Amino acid sequence: MSTLYLSHPAALDHEIPPGHPERPDRIRAIERVLEDERFACLVRGAAPRAEPEVATLVHPAAYVQALVEAAPEDGFVEIDPDTLMSPGTLGAALRAVGGAVHAVDAVMRRECANAFVAMRPPGHHAERDRAMGFCLFNHAAIAARHAQQAHGAERVALVDWDVHHGNGSQDIFWDDGSVLYASTHQMPLFPGSGAASERGTKDTIVNVPLRPNDDGAVFREAFEVGILTRLEAFQPDLIVISAGFDAHRLDPLANLRLDETDFAWATRRLMELADRHAGGRIVSVLEGGYSLEGLARSVAAHVDALMGR
Repeated sequence: MSTLYLSHPAALDHEIPPGHPERPDRIRAIERVLEDERFACLVRGAAPRAEPEVATLVHPAAYVQALVEAAPEDGFVEIDPDTLMSPGTLGAALRAVGGAVHAVDAVMRRECANAFVAMRPPGHHAERDRAMGFCLFNHAAIAARHAQQAHGAERVALVDWDVHHGNGSQDIFWDDGSVLYASTHQMPLFPGSGAASERGTKDTIVNVPLRPNDDGAVFREAFEVGILTRLEAFQPDLIVISAGFDAHRLDPLANLRLDETDFAWATRRLMELADRHAGGRIVSVLEGGYSLEGLARSVAAHVDALMGR
């Protein structure tokens, strides 16, 4: 079966002030690299726009409605010092949600082997009722919950290799034994959470923090020992990846020294595990990655691996 790639031009409509790292050029860099002929076999689709109610799978209705009402008709609205809304932001965020949900549907229905959703703004810092760190809705968490409620998945693993800890995903699934949240990330670094001692009430939170200047060899060992062993024991029915690529050595917002081959390796290791326990089912959603060169190279390696190369 094929790999599904979902995006939408609405991702470019989430405008931000000059100098902000989470800029539309991130999507343009991904689109350019995926134009290469080696990606000709990708099944490409448009991320559909979700109704706001879909976000209530993991966020309170009052929170979702507050963001809908905050959307400006012009200019910018500051949700927090890092997180802004422009007139196109709500539409982009709802297509990010819709893309994640559609990818789950396609994978769970065996319409494709796996899927990668490239939308913005990112999502993994969005807690149950708080937007932060560039994020409004937690798309990966919504994907995990949708797989459970719409497709009967009993156990979902959410694997997060963004360089920043996914405090939002951890918050959402802290008390949930049916979702294993596993993260590698640099520490100390924004948002300040993600210590190994943070394990959740059901011992289904797995944090494997890395130190500044750790390289790919350290990452691979930590991922193998700290995350893959826990996933093997958990035996998920679906793996959702919070695919941030800001641990790349070129990224300006952090200090890890990974390169694109490390993300390809991690993708293949998760695919092997998914083949054993989840029928190969993987949905990957874009999170961070703020060096355009590092992002493009990493996405290309990630999608190459998803395509079985």
